Parts: sequence; C-alpha cells; structure tokens
Amino acid sequence: MDAKIVIDDIRKGFTRKGETLQVIDGLSLQVKDGEFVAIVGPSGCGKSTLMKVISGFALPDSGAVRIDGVEVRGPGPQGIVISQHGSVFPWLTVRENLMFGLNRGTPADKRALADHYAEMVGLKGFENAYPRELSGGMLKRVEIARALVVKPQILYMDEPFSALDALMNLRIRNELLRILQEERHTVILITHDVEEALYLADRIVVLSQRPTTIQRTFQVTQAHPRRLSNAQLQQMKDEILSELGLDLDLDLDASADVVEQRQA
Repeated sequence: MDAKIVIDDIRKGFTRKGETLQVIDGLSLQVKDGEFVAIVGPSGCGKSTLMKVISGFALPDSGAVRIDGVEVRGPGPQGIVISQHGSVFPWLTVRENLMFGLNRGTPADKRALADHYAEMVGLKGFENAYPRELSGGMLKRVEIARALVVKPQILYMDEPFSALDALMNLRIRNELLRILQEERHTVILITHDVEEALYLADRIVVLSQRPTTIQRTFQVTQAHPRRLSNAQLQQMKDEILSELGLDLDLDLDASADVVEQRQA
C-alpha cells in the first residue's frame, strides 16, 4: 500500500533572543492510507510542533511533508485537526456547528448531513442544543462530528481527549473506533497516554527527547476491540514506558524503599 503521508527528514527550530532552540531534528516517517498512527513522547519533546508541521500550520526549516506526493505548504482541505482546546462555536447549536463547514448542497442537504453525523456520534435528539447545554464528553462528540462531516481524508488529533475523565475518555475512544469502521480515514494521534495509543492505533511511534526524532516504533496487531490486560499489550506498554525513560522495576523498588523508610 502506498504512503498517504510522507515526512521526509524534517527539521524545525525557533529563535528566541538570538538563540535557536532546535525542536525537531531530522525526523522521517511514512503513514499508509487508512492507517492509524499514534505518536507518544516525553513532555516538551515537540509533539505538538510536529503535528503543526504535518498538518501544514507550520513549515519545516528543512525537509518536507508530502500528502499523496504533493508537498504541504499550508493547511489543506484533505485534513482536519481535532485538538485538546476545542473548536465548537458557543453561539451555534449542534446542528449549526456541523453545518458551518459545509459549502456544497442545498440547506436541506446540509441539514440532513449534519443530522446524520450527529446521530453517528450519539447526539440524536440534541441537534438544537447549544454547547453550554452539553457535557464535556458531548462537546467532544460535536468536535468529532464537525471534523467528519466535511469528509476529510486525514484526521490530525492532538491530545483530543486529555481533558476528559477516564470513563468518558474510554467511551469516546470506542465511539471513534466505531466511526472509523464505518468511514475510512487516515489518522495521526498525538497523545501522552500510552494506553490510549495501545487501544486505538495500528502503529505507535515513540519520540526522543528534544530535539526530537523517532526513537522506536511498535506495530500493534491485535484486533479491535482490544483488552489492555492482554499479555502482549502489557509487554508492549512496559517497553514503550521504558523507551520514555520509565523503568517500572526501578520505580517499584524506589517506592518500596520509601514505604520502608516511613515505617521504620
């Protein structure tokens, strides 16, 4: 299968007070059409900067990002970003939010399409509700529906579920997987949550400390729905955490030492 996205030896830095802070250092990656790739890395390593470069909201200092062989020089209609900050218009209803990005078709066609995607994400009956009347999880569903309704080829997801509680996070993950089974999209997910990456992705890319490059990749072959208690996934989780600098055995030993000291 040909690559949908090709990231070719990109570098990115920022100059502040005459000094250059190198953030991305020669990173290359290919993402297949229809593949779900999760990117994890240490805090501050440059994950969000990488997402901005891939999605066209920032240009690399060198190297290139290509989609279907065409170099990315700015945001394009083939991709939509779902971020942790939210993008729902508070003065519009759910239906109006979903219709906002639709440029083709009659008003009736747009309304029908918006209502279809509202139902797809479990918001049937809330089409006329305003964002202030919805829970955090429902707002995230509106954002997902807003992204999908314009039929993007690529979903760029930058820690989209980080503000949700654990139970709602799991529900939204399941909704996303169900939707992706119905509609085929290429997905790049930036996340700090290793279990989230294991639950959703076909492949997990681990970034190094800044200036970041790819440290290791993991192929996740287990079919959906996945149980994170699966022995292979647990082993992969431990390996990913180790790549991120967390040695579970050492941390457990250190915790035991602290407990013993307190009890002494």
